[in-house]
Amino acid sequence: MIQCLDLAKDLIQKEICSLESVRDRIGREFEEAVLCLARMEGKVIASGLGKSGIVAGKISATLSSTGTPSIFIHPVEAMHGDLGIIQPGDVGLFLSNSGETSEVLGLLQVFKRFGLKTIALVGKTQSAMARDCDICLDASVESEACPLNLAPTSSTTAAMVLGDALAGCILTEKGFSSEDFSRLHPSGALGRRLLLRVKDIMHSGDQLPVALSGTLMRDALFTLTGKAMGAVLVLSERGELLGIFTDGDLRRAVQNNERFLDIEIDKLMTSNPVVIHDSRMAAEALSLMENRPSQISVLPVLDAQNRVCGIIRVHDLVRAGL
Repeated sequence: MIQCLDLAKDLIQKEICSLESVRDRIGREFEEAVLCLARMEGKVIASGLGKSGIVAGKISATLSSTGTPSIFIHPVEAMHGDLGIIQPGDVGLFLSNSGETSEVLGLLQVFKRFGLKTIALVGKTQSAMARDCDICLDASVESEACPLNLAPTSSTTAAMVLGDALAGCILTEKGFSSEDFSRLHPSGALGRRLLLRVKDIMHSGDQLPVALSGTLMRDALFTLTGKAMGAVLVLSERGELLGIFTDGDLRRAVQNNERFLDIEIDKLMTSNPVVIHDSRMAAEALSLMENRPSQISVLPVLDAQNRVCGIIRVHDLVRAGL
């Protein structure tokens, strides 16, 4: 049997070397492509044939998901009735390792006839496609990672990574934000993580477990157990948050104070607790709870005026799919 792991590592290393070469060659043409696509008035129409077509479709999808309208068009289908998708202001992005794929070159000439901008992402910079396009991005590789040096491997990886680099630079140039991203990904776990805010899942109103400063523990326990939020928020007469008393604090109080029921909650609470505002993303609340020397399971929630308006538990965040 072949030395499978050694061969796999060698193939991966070859692809890494190819990417390093692409990275080192990137230059002014790439900047021109970014500005062209970031400032265009229409959409990106990506095209390619075979494996290059698959990569072109992936690049197109990445562009669309990061705020740059894009569509993939098959070069053969385009020449048989799908040219109506092309509109003024569009930019053509053409992929071909050889740069001589006749079907793609035919579609390129249509773009030239329409007077539209064209970008080539090719493996041969002296090819017809490289010469005919307005901007040429060099995705050449010394060899394929395939043991036969035949199957598109390093070349498709290089093209895909260049496409990812384009998308990343374009979204930065356009000021595309995580909030913009969330609007384009409303479904699934990603959508929940990006769309849910603290106010969407916090407990408020009658569910809010609060006690005034000076409340004895025997009375505060009714709130702690009755509201079942895992904590009591301690407020001043003016409604300011002074501290929090949690289930963990209760266990420590039972162990350390025989007469803890007669102690004021202020003496057992945690002052100046970690808080979060209701307008923040729910994912931020989870991060606040987890990324601490000692994890916490409950957060008081404040409104824009820094008044207590809710409470959120790690259980609520997990149940919401975060």
